[in-house]
Amino acid sequence: MGDVGLLYVGAVLFLNGMMLLGRVDGRAAAPLNVFVGLLQVLTPTYLILTAGGDQETVLSASGLYLFGFTYLYVAFNLLRDLDGTGLGWLSLFVAPCALVYAFLNFTRFDDPAFGVIWLQWAFLWTLFFLLLGLRREGLTRYTGAVAVVQGVITAAVPAFLLLTGRWRADATTAVVLAVVGAVAFGALYPRLTGARGGYTTTAPPRAAAGPPLDRNP
Repeated sequence: MGDVGLLYVGAVLFLNGMMLLGRVDGRAAAPLNVFVGLLQVLTPTYLILTAGGDQETVLSASGLYLFGFTYLYVAFNLLRDLDGTGLGWLSLFVAPCALVYAFLNFTRFDDPAFGVIWLQWAFLWTLFFLLLGLRREGLTRYTGAVAVVQGVITAAVPAFLLLTGRWRADATTAVVLAVVGAVAFGALYPRLTGARGGYTTTAPPRAAAGPPLDRNP
């Protein structure tokens, strides 16, 4: 169930990234944030209710609420034209949580590849804190580009590999993901920082995209 949700997380990351790049209107991005947000709230509710008290299942499902509420928060900001600061400061809370899940994937879940993915998601949430919470608008286009790239390499591609039984939770996959992410994010930074996306007001962009929970709830 988590693998299916991961595919649609890739879609919402891609769409929100394109919005920050000025290619998609904010209100046009709101519906998908609602759909994926609800999916990431209903899924852990079902998993916890049917877990029979199994602590591993509850642990894996727990963070899904954070991410479901993040996407719903994005949609609410877009539809109600809020300034995004609340979501930015929420991202400051969520980013360290992502580091905890990264550690759990490296150790308890024995999946270093998803440990690296969680580190990348923590990076994205940190960018949203800087962009929305601290109003560093010069990061608008860079954050959007990172979200687009992560929608592909941390969500869509892993989801298809998981759904087809071809995911390899090993050190090699982890290294490949780390190198691809570092090269892509490093190359984009000097090209896109300091430029603004498709927003003309002085307020920070009214959107954000956060990662899903553990891929194996």
